[in-house]
Amino acid sequence: MENLKSIWLNELTWEDVEEYLKEDDIAIFPVGSLEQHGPAGPLGVDSYAAIALAEDTAKRTNVLSTPPLWFGDSVHHLAFPGTVSLSTETLINVVKDVIRSLARHGFKKVLIINGHKGANLAALETACKNIREFELPEVILAIADPMHIAKGIAGEIKDFKEHHAGELEISHVMHKFPGLVKEDKLTEEVVDLASIFSPLVAEDLLGPSGDTINMPWNSYEQKKFAPSGSFSPSMKASTKKGKKYHDYMVDRLVDFINHLKNYQGPIGNTAKK
Repeated sequence: MENLKSIWLNELTWEDVEEYLKEDDIAIFPVGSLEQHGPAGPLGVDSYAAIALAEDTAKRTNVLSTPPLWFGDSVHHLAFPGTVSLSTETLINVVKDVIRSLARHGFKKVLIINGHKGANLAALETACKNIREFELPEVILAIADPMHIAKGIAGEIKDFKEHHAGELEISHVMHKFPGLVKEDKLTEEVVDLASIFSPLVAEDLLGPSGDTINMPWNSYEQKKFAPSGSFSPSMKASTKKGKKYHDYMVDRLVDFINHLKNYQGPIGNTAKK
């Protein structure tokens, strides 16, 4: 890695990657979305989150990253212009194809960083579970999501319940990609999901874990109950909050990558007999 000019595969030659694979076999694969994030957030919020986490983690651990997948499972946002969605089935197949390509050339460990909190997980987990079981049992796969790796810090940072286009993900973009957030359009409104759906529907994706039941909604319903596109207030978003949120997640990811460097699977050999 010391001789490589970049951590991004798209900025390297095939010979660069061949040299890297003589020393390491880990790749990061950032996955995001292109969907509305209220009046303040750019459509690429989730992709920018995945890019920032992948880049800083890769730099600190000397591993490579694929370029980001800018499209995710965003059908529930299609009532808002600019949103582009893959079907769940398409996303599963794209993820499988990326993993197959990486594995063919010698990458044996792939960490997917999902910037699209929760919503991509059905496809990502299905793809990883099935490709390991039926095709590539020797390839170790992992999925990281801010909804799970930032819970240890979220309560110290946020002033409100965090849902779609909330203060944490908006703060993240403000910190890593200055100028993309329309700060004069940060929101105050709160969507009362408990009264719309059920008290068991999660209203805080980064709050204490309680008992929840998932009730998916469609894009037409979302446009009615969240006309601005924002579910939770972003008015107290800041670069300071974004830095604290980002740095905490990168630390967790760095710890995991360092663990992954020597990890050989739960039984020491993941290949089928």
